[in-house]
Amino acid sequence: MRLGVHVTKFDNPAGSKAIGPELAAMAEAAETAGVSWLSVMDHYFQIEHNGGAEDAMMEAYTTLSFLAAHTSSVRLGALVTGVSYRYPALLAKIVTTLDVLSGGRATLGIGAAWYEREHVGLGVPFPPIAERFERLEETLRVCLRMWDPTDNGPFEGKYYRLAETITSPPPVSSPRPRILIGGGGERKTLRLVAQYADACNLFATGDVAHKLDVLRKHCDEVGRDYAEITKTAVIMRGQPSGDLDDFVKHCEPLAKLGFDEVHVMPPTGTPAKWITDVVAPAVPRIAEL
Repeated sequence: MRLGVHVTKFDNPAGSKAIGPELAAMAEAAETAGVSWLSVMDHYFQIEHNGGAEDAMMEAYTTLSFLAAHTSSVRLGALVTGVSYRYPALLAKIVTTLDVLSGGRATLGIGAAWYEREHVGLGVPFPPIAERFERLEETLRVCLRMWDPTDNGPFEGKYYRLAETITSPPPVSSPRPRILIGGGGERKTLRLVAQYADACNLFATGDVAHKLDVLRKHCDEVGRDYAEITKTAVIMRGQPSGDLDDFVKHCEPLAKLGFDEVHVMPPTGTPAKWITDVVAPAVPRIAEL
């Protein structure tokens, strides 16, 4: 199993001027440690359980491009992009740009969005949840069309209408950037994973075995090979600390269920030393699972 790092906090005791150098050091530490994945949240306000809107939050794709310049092998993505924040074709262009500049390391991580406060606060429309899921599926279809080199023609959907679907330069990833859908909703989210995604991302809480069973059923219904889908999980409790054996034991059940990758979250906005001291020793142990 692989170990990834999901960055959710950006507060730095030295202020804004120190955020860039800290992120650069974190990226280099992650690469040295053999971390497989680096992601950031796609929010404009910090979320409530991390301190709330007044705490630091960086724009996702600008940050990912910065991390790309300080790494060479780790995969990069937002965990996950809210579908309501960007028009689909522009999102495809943004992810393509990240993929080109990183040498083919971009993943489109996407979900239905949920943080109403930042929508209202920043004047971004926040449709009802049913519409957000409809827009999510249509966004996936638009992105796939944008990444189809054989079809630059129009796209006609319920919410989005494109006269042209040109993407130049094309992605470096072949045949396109990977798509990861975040969330464990059994009726809609996991169905979209089965139909469109290369990977899913679940919170490692509750009955994740049941979520995988639901995903397997959706795969059967749409004629998809369940084994094709990469299973990833965010560790919500049991983050790595000084007790490495305890962390490995926490991850063992996930490995047995077939998860390919687990993501851990730095506890502060100064993550570089934490990655070196805590995450790096865990990478080879998790790889043995």
